[in-house]
Amino acid sequence: MISPYIHVCATGGTIAGRAGSPTRRDYRPGQIGIEHFLTRISALGIDTVLTGEQIANVGSEDIGLPVWAALHSAVQSALADDDCAGVIVTHGTDTAEETAFLLDQTLPTDKPVVLVGAMRPDDAVGSDGLRNFANAVRVASNPDASGRGVLVVMGDLVHSARDVRKAVTTGTSAFRSFPRSPIAAATPGSLEWFTDPWRTGEGARHPLPKTMPDVAVLYAVAGMSASAVTSAIAGGAQGVVLAGFGEGNAPAAVREALGDAAKAGVPVVRSSRVDEALVDREPDDDRLGLVAARALGPAKSRILLQLLLAQGITNFDAIQAEFGRR
Repeated sequence: MISPYIHVCATGGTIAGRAGSPTRRDYRPGQIGIEHFLTRISALGIDTVLTGEQIANVGSEDIGLPVWAALHSAVQSALADDDCAGVIVTHGTDTAEETAFLLDQTLPTDKPVVLVGAMRPDDAVGSDGLRNFANAVRVASNPDASGRGVLVVMGDLVHSARDVRKAVTTGTSAFRSFPRSPIAAATPGSLEWFTDPWRTGEGARHPLPKTMPDVAVLYAVAGMSASAVTSAIAGGAQGVVLAGFGEGNAPAAVREALGDAAKAGVPVVRSSRVDEALVDREPDDDRLGLVAARALGPAKSRILLQLLLAQGITNFDAIQAEFGRR
């Protein structure tokens, strides 16, 4: 192997999608393989050595633990090679924040791991896939990308996995970061970091489990009844995340039902359905035994709670401490 090189793990998504027409609105994700994609990249004159591996070729709405496990194994193997400088993961945008956060929690941080996708398919007018990928190469090749956790490169910006989210359904500037801003600006020819690394030398925070515990996400709505909670518990949920109003709120009957679940040994995390929300502890949390999600939205709260439960961590204080370190 030529040293150093960047390893690319492909999972599909819009970046590998085709519409069959440059102006057609609908398209199918995951239509081109990694070898075809790397051939197109080579025509851009990028001098970084790239190797490729096809993990899956699906829309990211279909990604779950089987793909995550295969992806995690492939990334770990690549990172263990001294000649590998970093890893790029091509991914659909719908669940990119979840995959990025999962990898962020379960991989070491001594080499860059960068997720990249596209908002327009490969054959569309103004497709953003090749530019985003070239930007990702720029980031993954940079030693200063280490120690920042898993990164997401979209729309000429670099986001950290802890903060990134998809905030717009269409358009090339669909990703935002909260509560911290994007951490760098990237183009195929430049990279400017806005912050210093914050996880230098840090190993994986949690192991990737063989199975993910069932954690229900309950979306709060006006007039919501406590039956949503009891149904989730009866259905086998081992944990519950509330996508609550405002700062993680819910009707009184729902809060009491969540408290009953927590007292029965089912950990409950209060998150928010609001796009940009900080959920701090409230007076009733101590009485009810509820965990405040802080800056994590419902999807990432679910993943973190799953990782904790898989390790047998059910203690209220221990779970709250993990959410507090985000």
